[in-house]
Amino acid sequence: MSQATQLRTFLWFGGRLDEALPFYRQVFSDMVIHGENRMADGSLFTADFAIYGHEFIGMNWPGGPAFNESISLSLSCDGQEETDRLWHALTADGEPGRCGWCTDPFGVTWQVTPIQMREHVENPDPEKAAYAMAALREMTKIVIRDLYV
Repeated sequence: MSQATQLRTFLWFGGRLDEALPFYRQVFSDMVIHGENRMADGSLFTADFAIYGHEFIGMNWPGGPAFNESISLSLSCDGQEETDRLWHALTADGEPGRCGWCTDPFGVTWQVTPIQMREHVENPDPEKAAYAMAALREMTKIVIRDLYV
């Protein structure tokens, strides 16, 4: 055996992969498409791509199960500005959720969280940590300044 086993996330876009790839390229500046597999008629069947170094395989075949919230892709953002940018891009034609979760226009669920959130929810002062956790549970998009006591 000459190649190591790889773990990639497989996403079935139910016929909307042609829309999803340019959307993700616009939202994620480092998105890379490694390859596309086309059917005999030229239509897109699958695409291998990466976002922030995470590898995906997208399938374009119609039908299949819909995405749901039981699995989400987590984005750890540095600062409020990047959190806001990603949140707004993903929810513009998608749906906001609770505690940083949102669903993009294709039904993929994401969790957009600023890395600074951990300073508050993991604060060694139990009162401050409890306050941050309670505030977090009331949020849709996470707002760092609202986690302070």
